[in-house]
Amino acid sequence: MGNCWASPAVDDNRSSANFPATPGAAPTNQIVTPTNQIVTPKLKMFTLAELRRATRNFRPDSMLGEGGFGRVFKGWIDEETLAPSRAGVGMAVAVKKSSPDSAQGIKEWKAEVNFLGKFSHPNLVRLIGYCIEDRELLLVYEYMQKGSLEVHLFSRHVEPPPWGIRLKIAMDAAEGLRFLHASENTVIYRDFKASNVLLDVDYTAKLSDFGLARLGPSTGRSHVTTEAVGTYGYAAPEYIATGHLYVKSDVYTFGVVLLEILTGLRAYDVKRPTGQHNLVDSYKPLLPNKSRLKKIVDPRMEEYPEEAALKLAQLILRCLENDPRKRPSMSEVVTILERISTIMMPDKKTARRPSPSKSKAQDHQPTHHLQSPLRGRPGNTGPLPRALWDVGMARH
Repeated sequence: MGNCWASPAVDDNRSSANFPATPGAAPTNQIVTPTNQIVTPKLKMFTLAELRRATRNFRPDSMLGEGGFGRVFKGWIDEETLAPSRAGVGMAVAVKKSSPDSAQGIKEWKAEVNFLGKFSHPNLVRLIGYCIEDRELLLVYEYMQKGSLEVHLFSRHVEPPPWGIRLKIAMDAAEGLRFLHASENTVIYRDFKASNVLLDVDYTAKLSDFGLARLGPSTGRSHVTTEAVGTYGYAAPEYIATGHLYVKSDVYTFGVVLLEILTGLRAYDVKRPTGQHNLVDSYKPLLPNKSRLKKIVDPRMEEYPEEAALKLAQLILRCLENDPRKRPSMSEVVTILERISTIMMPDKKTARRPSPSKSKAQDHQPTHHLQSPLRGRPGNTGPLPRALWDVGMARH
């Protein structure tokens, strides 16, 4: 999960997990959807032997990355039966395998199954199944071909996305959060960041990594109280200060990622000059000023509609309000982003921005931090070096 302030208490009694003992079965718990429809999650319980075959016995050359939870491997299964298949045949999957010495263990593994197993939405990564066997904890997800938003924004090895793709990703991610907040039992995602936003081949964005997700406050309450955990630069100020987690704490973190999308800079980067490590602290004061805004927009975007950028900056400011009550709901955020998306690109003949010099673009480009997760190698510029394969899904 990146840099964490604290790790949640761990119940590592793996035999206590409330899941079926029969391989191939699905959890028996049922839920009620926002439309009052009863749904039984359809997750496959894989055997450890099946996942060994799917990943060629977790061969090192099939590893996508490694994080605090463990390693993520690429595997292949049959699209219909979900049985393991030969490499390159059937459907590619990402298999997250816990490390024996993982400090995150059963608690976050169960959170992934409990949340992703209950919900199905175009903007949530699909959890296909799981395995709990011989003290091993594994999760099987759909494979995301384009990787994470983090890589597309910050890696020097990937062409930076243009304005239209950035806005599409923001809208998709907002839809995912809106769905979670509007569910029967409100879900607070709690770990929204660029590395947890994964992209498919069409740049459809999906939220991944639900290890820190929490149910929202009960009726009549405004927040839940929990130990503050998260990644430096993203978490809402009230959550850091008090441990009070509001639904609109997610809105704040969404605003941080919008600022990353606009500027092309990381939420927290110790390699920036002293006093500028925190992106919100440094750039939030510049957002209301139209002339200053032009200077902080990612110079690698050769063109963008200035009016749309200004509207996006105004939305970011609302999301970053210190008082959670003043922040918009995610439903309102989606509506505003939809309006912004209708603002046309300027005429290339009269309003094209000059391309930044190579040195200027490199100066703007912050040093990259290893990426997150379950995915294919992103970008359209060829394969990425192995060093970029970090595991957001495996929890940093």
